[in-house]
Amino acid sequence: MTTSPLADVRAGLIAVFPPVVAVVPFALILGQQATAKGLSPAEMLAMSSIVFAGSSQLIAVGLWSQPAPIAALALMALLVNLRHVLMGASLSGKIAHFGRLRPLAAFLLTDEAWALSERRAIDQPISRAFYFTVALTLFGFWQVASVLGTLLGAHLEHPEALGLDFAFPAIFIALALGFWKGARRTGPVLAASATVAVIVHATVPGAWYVIAGALAGIVAAVLAAPRATPAAAEEATP
Repeated sequence: MTTSPLADVRAGLIAVFPPVVAVVPFALILGQQATAKGLSPAEMLAMSSIVFAGSSQLIAVGLWSQPAPIAALALMALLVNLRHVLMGASLSGKIAHFGRLRPLAAFLLTDEAWALSERRAIDQPISRAFYFTVALTLFGFWQVASVLGTLLGAHLEHPEALGLDFAFPAIFIALALGFWKGARRTGPVLAASATVAVIVHATVPGAWYVIAGALAGIVAAVLAAPRATPAAAEEATP
């Protein structure tokens, strides 16, 4: 189904609105923690613009000290963001028509942009207008909110009192449920990913639980995928 760029922009704005609502509180918390570690609004803006990866930024701020532990920060960022390899591979063929914009699409890739794009791909191709509307909207709000968090840090010392700490997990739960294909197909994937991630988180230091949970989900998805019957395979053979 072919749609106009304007329609794709509108669809992207509608799709990205719920994630933005969750991203803003998370970015505010990041900014608050950054200013508590001595980072200025300009330094927060530089980190959010260059790294643009919420989970690794939050962990990096938690590890921040003077002098900064460069090796530990680099290893942590690598482990946390290894999931981007899987997300990029998943989207690669679906955005092949982006041409020279593919590197920019990769830089702007986030969990939310990936999930919304994959959900879009179920019904129709991922257009440049849709993807970049989603990705750039998330990017813009992330910069503004993270810097705002550094300016309002004194008023955000206890985000859990406002429920802000649950905003990000809530949106990930909603995004995951958007791929629900029934208990027999999706249930094992969610169960395997969650179980392995929790076990690894409890037993292995660092952020290995992120990639472990992702790999467990992939294995479960392969095992739970419906198998073609011999008759169907013969009919599909030319």
